[in-house]
Amino acid sequence: MRYYDLKKEIQGEVLSRIDIHLDLDDDAVSELIETVILEKGRERYISTIEKMSIKQEIFNAVRRLDLLQELVEDDSITEIMVNGDEAIYYERDGRLILWDKHFESIEKLEDVIQQIVARANRHVNESSPIVDTGLEDGSRVNVVLKPIAINGPILTIRKFAKEPITVERLVKLESISKEAVELLEKLVIAGYNIFISGSTGAGKTTMLNALANFVPKDERIVTIEDSAELQIQGVENLVKLEVRNANTEGENEVTIRDLIKTSLRMRPSRIFFIYGVWTRNPLLN
Repeated sequence: MRYYDLKKEIQGEVLSRIDIHLDLDDDAVSELIETVILEKGRERYISTIEKMSIKQEIFNAVRRLDLLQELVEDDSITEIMVNGDEAIYYERDGRLILWDKHFESIEKLEDVIQQIVARANRHVNESSPIVDTGLEDGSRVNVVLKPIAINGPILTIRKFAKEPITVERLVKLESISKEAVELLEKLVIAGYNIFISGSTGAGKTTMLNALANFVPKDERIVTIEDSAELQIQGVENLVKLEVRNANTEGENEVTIRDLIKTSLRMRPSRIFFIYGVWTRNPLLN
């Protein structure tokens, strides 16, 4: 029996038993997978390497993000791009790389997508084919389904560093000069309005997170985002606002305009406003 068929058979058995025990935690699911593998191992030979691989892949499929879990756990990867069930790209060190793995089927990819959006109490389907949400670790997720995505489903995951990059590190990486940092520090402390613009992946959010460290700690900050990305550290009086898309009935939408209006009634010392727009000049996005 081929590896794929064996894994599929074991996974089917695991899922049938999980349906009976809906309250299983991760440890219990892991033990259940081991039990089924051992049972199948009595019927046919399964090597130790195959057992370990099958166990990890099935656990990721049942409780994590299937084969994407490997990329999500890789801290060197900053973005994951799934183009249907045929191609998966990832970004590392600013380079886009085609992965040598892909989803077994459209249905499997759709299962992962529904798992992601369900955890955030969101919905995505043909009538509402676009959704922005996030993972538990703060990664940003964008989903586009058919008929909008011709070669869909399209899934994009933007990952963020566990520890925000500081201006000191930016200087060390030669992304900005020490003199420029000193000037920006004075402007932030003085309360000047500062606009940060750039193309996708240029580091706009990274720069804003770094500059936020210069804000006096006794000030009240309100952040407004179309998709929560900021990782402001060391600010106790912090209010974070995020837009909400309309539900399947086209109701209950909360727009950027709504958030700006209400933020002015929150007695903010500063408002951090992040919103992505498309322009003819990609450098102004």
